Amino acid sequence: MKARSSRIAATAAAAVLLAGFATACNRGSDAASATAGGGKPAIGIDLPRADSDFWNSYAQYIKQGATSQGLNTLPVSNSQNDVTKLVANVQVFQNTGAKAVVMAPQDTGAIASTLESLAGKKIPVVSVDTRPDKGNVYMVVRADNKAYGSKACEFLGKQLGGKGKVAEFQGALSSINGRDRSEAFASCMKDKFPGIQVIELATDWKGDVASAKLQSTLAANPDLNGIYMQAGGVFLQPTLALLQQKGLLKPAGQPGHITIVSNDGIPQEFDAIRKGDIDATISQPADLYAKYALYYANAAAEGKTFQPGATDHDSTIIQLPNGLEDQLPAPLVTKDNVDDKALWGNNVSK
Repeated sequence: MKARSSRIAATAAAAVLLAGFATACNRGSDAASATAGGGKPAIGIDLPRADSDFWNSYAQYIKQGATSQGLNTLPVSNSQNDVTKLVANVQVFQNTGAKAVVMAPQDTGAIASTLESLAGKKIPVVSVDTRPDKGNVYMVVRADNKAYGSKACEFLGKQLGGKGKVAEFQGALSSINGRDRSEAFASCMKDKFPGIQVIELATDWKGDVASAKLQSTLAANPDLNGIYMQAGGVFLQPTLALLQQKGLLKPAGQPGHITIVSNDGIPQEFDAIRKGDIDATISQPADLYAKYALYYANAAAEGKTFQPGATDHDSTIIQLPNGLEDQLPAPLVTKDNVDDKALWGNNVSK
């Protein structure tokens, strides 16, 4: 019941946020929006989901960034992890004068035809966190997701001394992020820590699925001593709740502790690191995702172009077959640096 309540609360909070955002940032309606906002081009923004603390934090930064950058944004939509809704939301953007679109397609294979349609109408697209498999994009704003898998592997492997069993909560393999993290984690474990058995659990980015599969895994493998969660925003709460229920939530350093490394960098993960419930996370830069998604969307709408190479914000733009990608830094967070004020997870409301 607690997990369900958390999801309901998160969804409600996101709905309130979106309602406020639409009022604060939209400078007009329908085609008039294209020239409102002090003459700035209209930008359509679709948020990918409201059931994740990470994406709800991103939504807060989008709201703040649109205001601070003085952008002209259309009413913000949320596709709720449903590509059909994303396609419909993008159609609304087209009909109401969008000159650029920001999206974060969770199914990176199914969005190709929509990208082709936008390209045909000369509406550039900035894709956040996910890299579409096909279809032209103006810019992908993303961190190196293979590095997520490799960093998680390196941390777990060293913490476990190269021995044991690790459950891996894989993100949806229909997503480039799920594939990149899973493939990099598997490759690193095979090459560097062959004494660790990896139990791959497909979750489709769903916390309840991860919890149910972890329960079965623990029953069959009572000696499990490691967990890799590819998305703390959806996996953290149900995982800790299950371990607590089974008397397996031992603080780091105590006998029986299950070493856990996560991905996201949300405040709740930082609190869990401080308590010793989990050991590390890799901080996805939700603040920079929002900042540079909006920056590139406005630049695209104004006809600006970019080239591969180093940027002025400690990242590198690389060439893709279907566009460019700005690979933002994503640091490993442990008890040694969890209180670093430079980490966005220490600067956003919980």
